[in-house]
Amino acid sequence: MKITNLRTVLVEVPLEKPLITAIHETRSVGCVLVYLDTDSGHIGENYIFTLNTARLSVFDTMIKSLAHHVVGQDPHYVERMWDGMWSEINPIGHEGITISAMSALDTACWDLIGKAAGQPVYKLFGAYRDSVKAYASSGLWLSQTVDELVEEARGFLAQGFRSMKIRLGKSRMEEDVARVAAVREAIGPDMELLADGNQAFTPHQAIRLGRMLEPFNLGWFEEPVASYDHQGHAAVAAALDVPIASGETEYTRRGMRAMLEAKAADILMPDLQRIGGLTEFRHAAGLAAAHNVPISTHIFTEQSLSIAGSAPNCISVEHVSWFSPLYREKMEIVDGKIIIPQRPGLGFSFDADAVDRYRIL
Repeated sequence: MKITNLRTVLVEVPLEKPLITAIHETRSVGCVLVYLDTDSGHIGENYIFTLNTARLSVFDTMIKSLAHHVVGQDPHYVERMWDGMWSEINPIGHEGITISAMSALDTACWDLIGKAAGQPVYKLFGAYRDSVKAYASSGLWLSQTVDELVEEARGFLAQGFRSMKIRLGKSRMEEDVARVAAVREAIGPDMELLADGNQAFTPHQAIRLGRMLEPFNLGWFEEPVASYDHQGHAAVAAALDVPIASGETEYTRRGMRAMLEAKAADILMPDLQRIGGLTEFRHAAGLAAAHNVPISTHIFTEQSLSIAGSAPNCISVEHVSWFSPLYREKMEIVDGKIIIPQRPGLGFSFDADAVDRYRIL
């Protein structure tokens, strides 16, 4: 099997309602959809995205600039292709758009490998589980009222979730505490409630807020301080009993290693786009396991199931519904867990009608 062509399509998928965090206001997600055609008839698919389509064309251009590393190649040689791209981008940097473009191509290659084998990718990696805990992350935003938070939290329970995440970052900490308290009361003591600071606090503020939130038995406190402040993360982690989760803005296993060395987080959260695709994600998961640190995947729910199903130290995946309109298949949630599909490859394929509907002309 050889890759014969790279195609990309740019789409914009509107969100049901705007989402607001301490650092983002998002009304849509812009995606570069990647298709790798082969002489066997299989097509590898994947995407990378930006919020509100910002700089989407730059991502597209970077992907196409790396096409010569995959076109004409057997996708099974994915490690060699990854290494070739890594060497080529050295002059312009091993973080940012360069890594995102590599991720787009790398994960599409794994989709091809699975399809050619007639097996889901997680089984090719060495299966560990067939379902994985998912936490609802498509709601509980800063822009919502307390009543809206309570209604949405109950809705997540009705959908089958047993874990969900609320955003922090109001101007008064007491307001954050009141919002967490309302959601905890609505879902009861046995459901998992996570909190995301979205980098809104200084270490001193994060420690103070973390202590105020102790009565509500949070599963973790995510990104309490600026993502690059590893020492600040470590200070918060040392001061609080609640686990600190972070790492979604780090690039490749090198970024994960820096966080591990700084003891910046109790739970690492690699992001498929920033980590460098499934090839590098596997390396990062193994690195975390060597330090006895669990991981939880960030966004990219459909694709990240391949890691969740094969990495013993993966404790959960983040469920977001933003990209589901692009796919023919839907994720199945049972008793708080996503059932990992048994379809070949990544298990999800783009819906041609949806792609045409959201295409950026």
